[in-house]
Amino acid sequence: MFTNVEEKAVISAVDADSIYRIPLILHEQGLDEIVVNKLRLDVPAADLSEWRSVLNGLASATTEVTIGIVGKYVDHSDAYKSLNEALIHAGIHTRTKVNIVYIDSEVIEDEGVARLKTVDAILVPGGFGERGVEGKIATVRYAREHNIPYLGICLGMQAAVIEFARDVAGLEGAHSTEFLPKSPHPVIGLITEWMADDGQVETRDENCDLGGSMRLGGQQCHLQTNSLAYSLYQKDVITERHRHRYEFNNAYTDRLEQAGMRFSGKSLDGRLVEVIEIPSHRWFLACQFHPEFTSTPRKGHPLFSGFVKAAVEHQSSTL
Repeated sequence: MFTNVEEKAVISAVDADSIYRIPLILHEQGLDEIVVNKLRLDVPAADLSEWRSVLNGLASATTEVTIGIVGKYVDHSDAYKSLNEALIHAGIHTRTKVNIVYIDSEVIEDEGVARLKTVDAILVPGGFGERGVEGKIATVRYAREHNIPYLGICLGMQAAVIEFARDVAGLEGAHSTEFLPKSPHPVIGLITEWMADDGQVETRDENCDLGGSMRLGGQQCHLQTNSLAYSLYQKDVITERHRHRYEFNNAYTDRLEQAGMRFSGKSLDGRLVEVIEIPSHRWFLACQFHPEFTSTPRKGHPLFSGFVKAAVEHQSSTL
């Protein structure tokens, strides 16, 4: 009555059991057709069959797993929103209901790893600053020693490298220079110069503006063909998005490879480590980039789908 909107163009935004159902609710009320007519567009009728498949996958789960996300921003649920959705997307494409349990990495530091005993897989996400880092490292050790599927992202990869260097390769005091500048074994450090995809050389140091000194945006990565990462992506060159300052220190490549770590993904020039794996483990993969940024409900993402499948298999083996 008071908006100059035709009665037939009044659309109800009703409550839905899933955000992914909303496009269908709006379609059933004719919203897309109203927009097309108003803009006088000559287009075919909407085909939402792909979207219906998304909802069908969401509703037809045949199994259920619990995944623990061990981070330091767990009091703010939206902090890990993109991770949550990527796991849901993986559940859609594997017919799995994914339950997510948030575990504060500082609690792991203070109380130990008892809270990890009820999860089927462990994900350690990115983060900044020293707070809670030792809890993340302890989480990595638990996942590695108990053969629990592990996915590390950004700082989650760096924590995996630190833990492996300390507890497997015997590099006592190994750390990142972000947290311990004078570490005797700086397996993670701030690189001062690197080449971007466009060929331009970028530089940074400890005094740079934090945002301005980040490695940002889509970067190409070359995968080893005999790796877990390659088996998931099914291609040898991928492009993923980055958001970080620190990198793996290549001076420790040989030492960690001899101890059993595989560096299965590197930048095209071979200078920057992008993906690490532990081949002797059930499913252990960590990446420097953020795969959650390229996950979609229609296609999911190969790393998350593989991770959820590994959680299902681990759960089945322990029943």
